[in-house]
Amino acid sequence: MKLGLLGGSFNPVHHGHLAIARQTREALGLDQILFIPTNHPPHKPNGSLAPVQDRYEMVRLAIASDPSLAISEVEIRRPGKSYSIDTIRLLQQEHGARTQLFFLIGLDAFLDFPSWREPLTLLELCPFVVLSRPGLSFRSLSTMALLPPIPQASLADLDAGRISQLEVSLGTQRLTYLQLPPCTVSASDIRSRIRRGLSVANLLPPLVESYILQHHLYQEDRDRTNS
Repeated sequence: MKLGLLGGSFNPVHHGHLAIARQTREALGLDQILFIPTNHPPHKPNGSLAPVQDRYEMVRLAIASDPSLAISEVEIRRPGKSYSIDTIRLLQQEHGARTQLFFLIGLDAFLDFPSWREPLTLLELCPFVVLSRPGLSFRSLSTMALLPPIPQASLADLDAGRISQLEVSLGTQRLTYLQLPPCTVSASDIRSRIRRGLSVANLLPPLVESYILQHHLYQEDRDRTNS
């Protein structure tokens, strides 16, 4: 089984997250995408997130009708900060050798990857898939010291959409750069619209929108620096 790991705060989960999951699964021939809501992400300010139980439930509602999407409590069950290296090791133990894990990460987050806990070890644990993000260029990775040199022309082809994916060998593992259709939906915009009483009908699954309204989420003036 090929299982894609899609972690994030999902604050809240929206149509963009679901599109990214489905497009990635199809592009890479994965069997399933596992959403992993984070409990205490080390790169987010404390107090900037909706309660983890609410974020988990919104993801569960959003994916309930799609068997190709699943959800994990692995980071919710574990106390303290949610480090990816711990998550991958736990999931490898849970799923066993018959399941190949693929760690999915947005280009924006991957640019900060050298500051993560044990980044070189992380890259050896399982294949990484770096997903395009609006306004960012894969060419910006050419200066990342952790990565092998990649021809600028290949990265330019990826940025321009002339190719949709690029694979790089990393020792016993591999790194895949994947160009996806641009996603214009953002969680920070959704939270802002909710605070201002504007419609979010086309940005969220209906069950998620109902849950937010029922539980009065994002209606107070939260910390505006999170994304």
